Amino acid sequence: MQLINANNDEHIWAEDYDRDLTDVFAIQTDLAQKIASSLQAKLSPNEKARLDNRPTQNPDAYLLFVQAHDYANRPDMFRDDSLKAEQLFEQATKLDPNFAAAFAGLSMVESWAYHSFDPLPARREKARTAANEALRLQPDLPEAHLALGFSYYYGDRNYERALAEFEVAKRGLPNEAQAYMAIGAIQRRQDKWAESTANLEKAAELDPKNGSVLLNLAYSYMATRNFEAADKTFDRGIEASPESFGSRALKGEVAIRWKGDVSVAEKELASVPPGIDPEGLVTLGRAGVLTLQRRFPEALQVIQQFHGETLPGYSTAPSPKGFLEGALYSYLGDKVNAHSALERARIIAERLVRESPDDAARHGQLGLILAGLGQKDAAIAEGKRAVELRPESQDAFDGPEVTAVLAQIYAWTGEHDQAFGLLDHLLVTPSGITVPVLKLDPIWDPLRKDPRFQALIDKYSAKS
Repeated sequence: MQLINANNDEHIWAEDYDRDLTDVFAIQTDLAQKIASSLQAKLSPNEKARLDNRPTQNPDAYLLFVQAHDYANRPDMFRDDSLKAEQLFEQATKLDPNFAAAFAGLSMVESWAYHSFDPLPARREKARTAANEALRLQPDLPEAHLALGFSYYYGDRNYERALAEFEVAKRGLPNEAQAYMAIGAIQRRQDKWAESTANLEKAAELDPKNGSVLLNLAYSYMATRNFEAADKTFDRGIEASPESFGSRALKGEVAIRWKGDVSVAEKELASVPPGIDPEGLVTLGRAGVLTLQRRFPEALQVIQQFHGETLPGYSTAPSPKGFLEGALYSYLGDKVNAHSALERARIIAERLVRESPDDAARHGQLGLILAGLGQKDAAIAEGKRAVELRPESQDAFDGPEVTAVLAQIYAWTGEHDQAFGLLDHLLVTPSGITVPVLKLDPIWDPLRKDPRFQALIDKYSAKS
């Protein structure tokens, strides 16, 4: 067993450790005590108590908990990882109904699923119920307060109550990154970018090899157009988790937003082994690069080879395969096939909105599809509904991305004055809209012949 300084890879401590795995928790406690001793660390009474108190007396439940924790803390945290973690945490709570930490873990997984891919009320309620049960069983458990904080944050968007819970968790876990990361994530939604970045950097300092922490920090650098810092942070994420597709894909996205350079994304996609396509992200990436290169027939071929009904979309809005096909057919001038594909997409998008009527991203997705179908009034209504559900005044991180979707709808429906007004705003707001993106992305083609488009490019090219 070895202990390495994550900041500089310096060897700190090592010891041969040969014991029978009959009691995982006893081994873990012994290791923690030896490491603390070797570091001459001063443990607080609370930290000593955490080492001495077993979270469960059931070794099988604890093993399930450890396995679930591994799935729940993977850097990319794909849907399948979340669902596997959910299953394992639930099994642990059934084996030991008094296992507070397992209920806290289950709550956080449910909150993440609600926030990232499955915004159904049942998940939100399940997250709250599990967090409350963890606190009932162990009121002073920091992870339970962390779980309740995420329930308020992701489930209710109640930032104040979430922050209060995260502060309680931070006091109980002063040397762990997660509470700092959670606080920083909320602060950027509150338009407190400096405070947010400071907390995210603190989280990365506490856990410099944590891919999820590094991804979150890099997201903020991207939003605020600090692309050099974002690029370096994604490099750190790739080094920490070489198997993580997210860091590699987003490194390519940085180069596109920063310099209009698609070669980095091409290189990273080329490094993915054949047959690897988590949730369709590789397909989406390859089609996206080809689209920016205006190699529309090749992009269409890549999409059509994908066998699923939807691909990853913005936030909680899966992108119907037919929408991507329809957009590419439109770029090729094939109106008949575009209409057919978009009609297939509309059916899926309407179903997704019915499942989660308060989800902004799904309304925006439906609005884009209706715009492609020429249903102007309905498209704009969906785009406006998305902005009402996720206004920038309440979410300075995701809000501008929803505004950008409305700008696209305006561009596609001929409302150019509205589109230009929003783009002018987005180019000075933390968002994914940059001059290189406007130059490359064919989604903005309806605006290109308008003199105001080049004027916008010139205005912000000079500023950058």
